[in-house]
Amino acid sequence: MFKSTLKKNVLANFGGKAWSGLIQLVFVPLYIKFLGMEAFGLIGFLLILQGLLSLLDLGLSTTLNRELARRYAKGNVQEARDLVRTMEWIYWSIAIVIAAGIIIVAPWIARLWVNVKGLPVQSVQHAIVLMGLVIAAQWPFSLYSGGLAGLQKQVLLSIIRASMSTIQAGGAVLVLWLISQSIEAYFIWQIVIVGIQTVLTGYFLRSSLPKSAKAATFNRDLLRQCWRFAAGMTGISAVAIILTQTDKVILSKLLSLEQFGYYMLAFTLGSTLIYLVSPVSTALFPKLSELVATGKTEELSRLYHKGCQAVSLFVFPAGILMVLFPQEILILWTRDPRIVENTDLLVSIFVIGFLLNAMLTMPFMLQLAYGWTSLSFYKNIIAIIILIPLLFLLVPYLGAVAGAITWVLLMAGCVLFEIPLMHRRLISRDMWRWYIIDIGLPMVCCIIIGAILKMLFPDNGTTLMRLTILAIAFGSMFLACALALPFSRRYLMRVISW
Repeated sequence: MFKSTLKKNVLANFGGKAWSGLIQLVFVPLYIKFLGMEAFGLIGFLLILQGLLSLLDLGLSTTLNRELARRYAKGNVQEARDLVRTMEWIYWSIAIVIAAGIIIVAPWIARLWVNVKGLPVQSVQHAIVLMGLVIAAQWPFSLYSGGLAGLQKQVLLSIIRASMSTIQAGGAVLVLWLISQSIEAYFIWQIVIVGIQTVLTGYFLRSSLPKSAKAATFNRDLLRQCWRFAAGMTGISAVAIILTQTDKVILSKLLSLEQFGYYMLAFTLGSTLIYLVSPVSTALFPKLSELVATGKTEELSRLYHKGCQAVSLFVFPAGILMVLFPQEILILWTRDPRIVENTDLLVSIFVIGFLLNAMLTMPFMLQLAYGWTSLSFYKNIIAIIILIPLLFLLVPYLGAVAGAITWVLLMAGCVLFEIPLMHRRLISRDMWRWYIIDIGLPMVCCIIIGAILKMLFPDNGTTLMRLTILAIAFGSMFLACALALPFSRRYLMRVISW
């Protein structure tokens, strides 16, 4: 039953995330066509605001995921219902504060921070006000989605995400095409759709909770019980936000809005790897928490390594393809040689960083399942101390490339130092298994095959030729990766023998 549920959750998450990522890739070039690169830079600025303000999550969405999984496993129905209601009140209050705060500072940001050339300052100010409303409308969604994941309702959550992301992206293009090619029209549509998504997800979470004779109430005692984990997650979030957003904040000030748009376009393409990682981590985290709570260490170890290998199988073929063939991918994606010229190097560097980051996903989930938050907190503090001086040192010489390079250096440091520290405390016998079997072999196989195919195939050609080259390269790397990993190799052998 467990294996069936887990497999179903992983497949549902992967399908939903893959579809959302595909939708993003398909529609971004259309946004640029209708709005221009400068206005697209404002969409990138929305991502900065969302990243910075995610600190106000206070670790509650991850806490709800973990605590619902633990309470559901132990049959504490009323506590689960009260915990959702308690955090719900907190989240909606924060959403109101976010909207008010951004509206107040919008004139200052529009006039003194972003470097606008072609757009009217008044239009930029209106766009920033609308960004505040987008973030506020979307804010409780992370809580509700965390709750559904904790209740193992991940198929439902994937359906909601996939359907709403389709309406969100496709509807935005229709609005820009048929109604108004303005950044304000784009953000107004986002407000409507993310608001509907939040309300629907909240409804489904409340409907999915086990029934109880007593109505759900606000309960401070439940917050006291999980405050240490939530505080730890807040600390991790705070330093992670500084770590991941500092480059964007600095570059949004130093670069023109157009150049910043190119930077965020490369970041967007690189970050699509997240859509391949999160289905695995989202599906496995509640079960990891449950196994830790019940003390089933051997089963926990097996599940952890399967998760690490699944991440490798999903991200290495796609990621190394983007590292080695950025020009082919960008010209097929955008059909704009100027975009290719301004972003191909950035894409390759960013993707290397996201590949390293993907390797750390399951180790981080294991730490959270144990409630161990201090390692990630102190790791990120050290990274920040290194990051900020490094950025100010490199940006004058390298420009936007400096942000991508610092990202790679920091992620490489985490892979080299965080993993040994973690495995000294958690499943200590498994560190070299992680480095060699879960990560090393599939990565090396993909790099060798990808590099050989890169040397064999021409750099230019027709659209059909480019598609053929990319398909052959991806298929070869995926097969090699699947054969290198024990869990997928066993599955392939069963299929062949059948």
